[in-house]
Amino acid sequence: MTYKLWGRAGWGSAIVEAQLAWYGLPFTFEPVEDLFRTPDAGARLEKVNPLAQVPTLVMPDGSVMSESAAITLLLADVTGKDSLVPAAGSPERARFLRWMIYIVANIYPTFTYADDPSRFVSVNAARDPFRAATDAYAQRLWRQIEREAGAPWFLGERFTALDIYVGVMTRWRPKRGWFEHETPRLFAIARRADLIPELAPVWARNFPS
Repeated sequence: MTYKLWGRAGWGSAIVEAQLAWYGLPFTFEPVEDLFRTPDAGARLEKVNPLAQVPTLVMPDGSVMSESAAITLLLADVTGKDSLVPAAGSPERARFLRWMIYIVANIYPTFTYADDPSRFVSVNAARDPFRAATDAYAQRLWRQIEREAGAPWFLGERFTALDIYVGVMTRWRPKRGWFEHETPRLFAIARRADLIPELAPVWARNFPS
């Protein structure tokens, strides 16, 4: 009854890896080469997930799950626990769903577009402006989320998968220094998530100092 997580250290698979570790679910990690810089890096992954994206999670029964938000909800169902996903009917459920999907549907794709603009912009001279505009848009979205963030965790007193998303994604562009200055609430949540003992091995493997 082991899960297999296809991923790359420091990438979006860290979000799912942290949840597997939190729940104590047995899993193996299948490393993926840099999908942007290594030729044919996605060839093996495409056989499992045609989009060749991480995270891709192979369930114990051999079925495949992709999309981190879907995996987040499924793992809560599988474990029967509400420690990362507020249960249906709980007062935090609506806010949790709104902001998790907001992050995944709006901010996460900006990395898809800006990490390798050549996939979307054919003119070389337009790629740097495209990336700059996309990054600026993501920063505007982060500032909106900042206004909704609680303390000590995003939803207030209880830790959820939202805080894992914040902990991981604030390590990406524009990185922690920007968040500390521009979105101090999110920065505080991320730093607090860094200190959770159950997740320390996940952070050490994905984000070695």
